[in-house]
Order: sequence, then structure tokens, then C-alpha cells
Amino acid sequence: MNHPRVDAVAGEAREAIERAASSAELEAVRVRFLGRQGALTQLLRSLGTLPADERPVVGAAANEAKRVLEALLEARLADAAGRERRRQRAQSRLDLTLPGRRPSQGAVHPLTRVHDEIVSIFVGLGFSVAEGPEIETDFYNFEALNIPRDHPARDMQDTFYVSDATLLRTHTSPVQIRALRAAKGQVPVKTITPGRVYRRDVADASHSPVFHQVEGLAVDRHITMADLKGTLALFAREMFGPDSAVRFRPSFFPFTEPSAEVDVRCFMCAGAGCRACKDGWLEILGSGMVHPQVLRNGGYDPEEVTGWAFGMGIERIAMLKYGVDDLRLFFDNDLRFLRQFA
Repeated sequence: MNHPRVDAVAGEAREAIERAASSAELEAVRVRFLGRQGALTQLLRSLGTLPADERPVVGAAANEAKRVLEALLEARLADAAGRERRRQRAQSRLDLTLPGRRPSQGAVHPLTRVHDEIVSIFVGLGFSVAEGPEIETDFYNFEALNIPRDHPARDMQDTFYVSDATLLRTHTSPVQIRALRAAKGQVPVKTITPGRVYRRDVADASHSPVFHQVEGLAVDRHITMADLKGTLALFAREMFGPDSAVRFRPSFFPFTEPSAEVDVRCFMCAGAGCRACKDGWLEILGSGMVHPQVLRNGGYDPEEVTGWAFGMGIERIAMLKYGVDDLRLFFDNDLRFLRQFA
């Protein structure tokens, strides 16, 4: 059955389908004529406004036109999609005659490089590597290290508390107590503990709320400050060069007695004095003989054994070794900075 109104819409739709050159244009034609607001759909919806004797004729003609247009659109869409896929494959085809591209090579992060170098030096001296939790108890982080709740040293370590009894460790020294207790009174104990630590510092050129330390511990029946000095002197030569030397300055730490800050002779000016060192020396770590109370807390009798400990910041060593003047560069992930260490 035919009807002038239906024939006009169907004819216009066929012409639009023939003109469409892509699947996107064909989809636009479908929406224009067969969509919810399309011309043929609106014609079907208007059947109720026609005279009763005209409705069957128009309805049948519109439905037939819709079937024909849908079949025509489906055929044209399949043809257009096939052409577009062939064109896309041709454009994206690999040219196997082109030379290969080398993948960019990464570099070990400077902090990882210094970490591995420190560990290698002390493992070569017979130290084992110990690890401990970063979420630590107040007992191991402070109390067992001779830092009770009212001790002024706690003010120097502004702490991230998880609860009243747990916190993010402020140094790697808690592992010192854990290592002593794990040894169950046996000697010697020689461990180093590298790891992340946390303090409530505002990030600037020399401070960060997250940084890295290495704790060293040695306990035996006959061990002295001279052994500590010899060990750290050897470390300085291995880390900073054969002409390096160390000096000890009296200091105070609650968990060591006596305590000393350790400086290394400036390797940039050979001790003559420069902008980096001022007086020919660079501070690198803190150290001292393990406090008798700390030995007791670890399960040892200070009348039977002695020990020494030291702690250094990996970022501090890296800044000195590589001449970096801003701590934040280690954490910014700036590839221009990191490529220098490739």
C-alpha cells in the first residue's frame, strides 16, 4: 500500500541514505527519520488524528516504509563500517622496515643507591640486616630506649600517634631493642636497620615528614668506643673516598652514654673549608655506647656486655655525596633530576 504522505517521507529518507558517506552520517539519518522524534515515527503517532477509513492505509504504508528503510540502513551501515575498518587498518599498519626504538632506560633512585651502598659496607663487616614495624608501640619507640613520657627528648621528635600506645616510628632505634630481645642474651649482636621513619616536620629544603635512617648496633663482651670509631672511620673511607677521616664531638642521646656526633672530613675541599662545610667537616651521624638501661631492657646484663650504636639519615648522606642542596628533590619524582643518576 502507498500513501502520498508516507511516500514523501520515505523518499526523502532514501535520498538521505544514499548521500550518507559514513557510519556516523547514516546514524544521523536513522535518528532523523526512525528515531523517537523521527519523521516516520511521528507520522505513525499521528494516526489517531486521521479519519477512521484512512488510518489502516497510512498505518500499513508507514510500517512497510519503516521496514524497507531499516533494511536499507542496515546494509549501508555494514558496508560503511567495513570501509572504515579497512581504512583504519591501512593507516595503523606497522612499517616493519623502520629501525627499532630503544626503550628508555631508567636509573636507580639516589636514595636507593645510597641505601644499598651503606648496607653493602656494613654487611661486608659482618653485620646482618634487621627490620621492624613502621607502626610501633610507645614502649619500643621511647620507653625501652630510656625515653620516659616526661623526658625532654620527646619534644625533639614530634610524633604521629595512631593511638595512645601506638605511633609511626620516629627513628629506626626501636629495632635495636627488638634485635637484642630476639638474640636472647647471645653475643655478639651486630645488626643494621635501614628503613622509613616519620616526624611531624613541615617539608622544606632540610626537613621532611617522611625520611630514611640506618640504625647500627653492636653488642659483645669486650667492645669499646675505639671499636665504634674504627668502624665508622672505615665506613667513611668506603662511602666518601680513601682520604676521608672522622671526628667525634661530645653530644647527648638518651639511649647512649657517652654519646657523640660524628663528622667526616669534607671531601669537596679536603678539609680546607668551603661553602658546604664552613670549617672543613661535615656532620653525618650520631653515635655512642649503648646505655646500661637500654641493655637491660633488651635482656642483657650491662656488667657482662657492652655495646655501641649509631644512626644516620640516608637523605643526609645522599645530599653530601651528590651535592644536593634541597631534600625535596628526592621525593618530587622530577625525571630531569633523576636522570642525572642513570
